[in-house]
Amino acid sequence: MNEHPAGDGNLTTHDSRPTTPTERRVMWTPWDGPGLEDLRLTIDGDAVRADGLIISVAEDGPFRVRYSVRCDAAWRVREARVARLDRAVMPVALRADGEGRWTTPEGEALPELDGCIDIDIIGTPFTNTLPIRRLNLRAGESRDLTMAYIWVPELTVTPDPQRYTRLAAYRYRFDSRDSDFTAELPLDEDGLVLDYPGLFRRVWPR
Repeated sequence: MNEHPAGDGNLTTHDSRPTTPTERRVMWTPWDGPGLEDLRLTIDGDAVRADGLIISVAEDGPFRVRYSVRCDAAWRVREARVARLDRAVMPVALRADGEGRWTTPEGEALPELDGCIDIDIIGTPFTNTLPIRRLNLRAGESRDLTMAYIWVPELTVTPDPQRYTRLAAYRYRFDSRDSDFTAELPLDEDGLVLDYPGLFRRVWPR
């Protein structure tokens, strides 16, 4: 695994964003069992766009999910959509103002998500990148957050309390604040997870 050394350096930030669009292509597999995620991430001067395809297996069998996320230049989520490709299930479609207020695409308020800035989609390590890039904490700093948590493959949304701590330049710790789950996340220079112990392995690029 091509992990960067520990240190106090910054990840690439929106203050040094490229003037022309850059694109990343990343693939992960589940830590155990069958599955694959294919992520296409585009970063340009005023927006971040992610498009991902997840193929995995739940208790009731295989599923295919596609997600799209649009953030502003500060990595605040402004739009998100998650849809089943293999079953007729109502997709999740969200819009946000970047300040903690959420609506449906039709403008219906979603007060249960008030205060959330980021989303967390079960089944992908990509959404860990959203608060990591948005906050750009210093080594040793922590931040308590509430995420708009999107359950996959059920496609329901609930608020979820979490904590992120920057351990070193390219390593964070994730803690669930309503359970005892914790994980250390090694990152690449763009803040994308390399391996997520027990959940995901990155297979491209290594």
